[in-house]
Amino acid sequence: MAFKNYIKYILNRKTKYGIHSPFVFQFINECLNSKKDKQKLLDFKRYKKQFVNDKSFIEINDFGAGSKVFKTNKRKIAQIAKVAGMSRTKALLIIKLISYLQPKNALELGTSLGIGTATMKIAYPDLPITTLEGCKQTALTAKKYFEKNNFSNINLTIGNFDNLLPEITINQTFDLVYFDGNHTEIATLNYFNWCLNVVHNDTLFIFDDIHWSDGMENAWNKIIENQKVTVSIDLYHLGLVFFRKESTKQHFIL
Repeated sequence: MAFKNYIKYILNRKTKYGIHSPFVFQFINECLNSKKDKQKLLDFKRYKKQFVNDKSFIEINDFGAGSKVFKTNKRKIAQIAKVAGMSRTKALLIIKLISYLQPKNALELGTSLGIGTATMKIAYPDLPITTLEGCKQTALTAKKYFEKNNFSNINLTIGNFDNLLPEITINQTFDLVYFDGNHTEIATLNYFNWCLNVVHNDTLFIFDDIHWSDGMENAWNKIIENQKVTVSIDLYHLGLVFFRKESTKQHFIL
């Protein structure tokens, strides 16, 4: 499945010279093609490396699609970081996006060990982040590493997203929402619909693992068809969704 999706992505992606949207052309040049973030990527590598020597075990309470690798819910933290932690490629994309956009606030669905959360803080240390995690043991591990690295202004909330999102999305807007939690079609679409309440004209939604399964591909295709979405970009590792009213509805594979 993953190989088939990657081949399809390769065959359909465009270079910046095939892009006729001024907004997306500028976004490619100034954000995706930026060479300014080498130090931040090194900081990410140092942060992730801390987990390599953590041989302790935690009991995972998985509310999502489950793991394609782990056969038991009792898992070593070092292994979780190695298998499920953010990759270098994805981290660099997140760093570029956050550094370029410098959002005033962010909502993350799926803290896990907090490596993604930390990546956003490394990219833009002043960023206030609200991050949600369903598994208590995982969340406590993330919190321990946040404190160890002196990350501040991270509001980590533990609970079921179905219960948390209705309250969080009332009378509030976010510049950035990062969807990295329950990797199933129904849950992803539900969270997307809830989070439409927090959107303003310059909000960016980032979806993780849009080609992870047939279900995630179906969810992504339905999301980009939504009438509120104007610009959507498939980066294979991540899917980006913009709500700019001044943009013509277009989908790009880059």
